[in-house]
Amino acid sequence: QVQLVESGGGLVQPGGSLRLSCAASGSTFSSYDMRWYRRAPGKQRELVAAITSGDSTNYSDTVKGRFTIVRDNAKNTVYLQMNSLKPEDTAVYFCNAHRVRNGIVRDYWGQGTQVTVSS
Repeated sequence: QVQLVESGGGLVQPGGSLRLSCAASGSTFSSYDMRWYRRAPGKQRELVAAITSGDSTNYSDTVKGRFTIVRDNAKNTVYLQMNSLKPEDTAVYFCNAHRVRNGIVRDYWGQGTQVTVSS
């Protein structure tokens, strides 16, 4: 069982930066693939960035070059550094922990944190 708590969202002007944090409970954090999703008003959930248990990363084309996902296994935390923010980045951002082991799928979600990019 993994509990996830996001933080770091807020209001920022276009071109600004935010760093989102996702703190995880438990002792198996390092074995999970960690992902950031977002859901903008009136739109479907979108995968923003992912980092595997082996530290491979993947980004949505819309954020590539602007966002960076990192993990600190010692702190049970994954971060999303968001630079050069655009109004279209406005969304609720969710942290997700995902693991498949021995045919068992485990998938956990945080409560979300609001990011608003506006002048």
